[in-house]
Amino acid sequence: MTEPYVLHLEGPGKNALSSKLMERILAGLDEAGGRPVLVVGAGDAFSAGLDLREVASLDAPRMRTFLGLLERCMTALYLYPGPTVAALNGHAIAGGCVVTLCCDHRLVLDAPRLRVGLNEVALGVRFPPRIMAIVKQRVPLRHLSEVVLGAGLFAPVEAVRLGLVDEVVPAVEGGVEAMARKRLEALARHPAKGYALAKLDLRGTAESLCPSEVHGPALTEACALWTSAEVKERLAAVLAR
Repeated sequence: MTEPYVLHLEGPGKNALSSKLMERILAGLDEAGGRPVLVVGAGDAFSAGLDLREVASLDAPRMRTFLGLLERCMTALYLYPGPTVAALNGHAIAGGCVVTLCCDHRLVLDAPRLRVGLNEVALGVRFPPRIMAIVKQRVPLRHLSEVVLGAGLFAPVEAVRLGLVDEVVPAVEGGVEAMARKRLEALARHPAKGYALAKLDLRGTAESLCPSEVHGPALTEACALWTSAEVKERLAAVLAR
């Protein structure tokens, strides 16, 4: 196998998705150039979600820029032509869970306190349109309402049941990253062109995920909610904990 590109999620707030980290992810995917990609979190977390301190500081125009960057980042990972595998060594919450869903195969460490889930509805925010399109493609239809509307955070075994991850890995030497490398190696044995074309046929393009005429108005509506007084108040309460 071609040596995989290791995409590290690393930053303050348990690898929270700040503008800076998302730019690094985009740059990393560009650098990977179609090679197999292993996505791992630094320290004891995968990613705790968006950088809420940054989010809380944004007005509507800057929020549109931020959410646009989030969509570009997740869409680039979701549509990346080579194999991608996520190794969840810790929490993957909200935006961190979206990163997980974007990957072709997802493994999670068997840790009792580890949680995976999409809790955006609990914060009172609306999913950006292309993020929601990815969620709808990746979460099994029978579990979609439970995952999105329930806004719960789930232990590893439950996360597998709901289709948020594919398998639980015991806490042994080498752990989840070692097993993720094996899964990535298996996917990378397929001819690269055939893999890329099949993935394109399965997932489409950014435009097919959400056409431009729908995307613009929907993103504007999402930004209005993300910058509303009610959401700002909820974010402040979360940050004060």
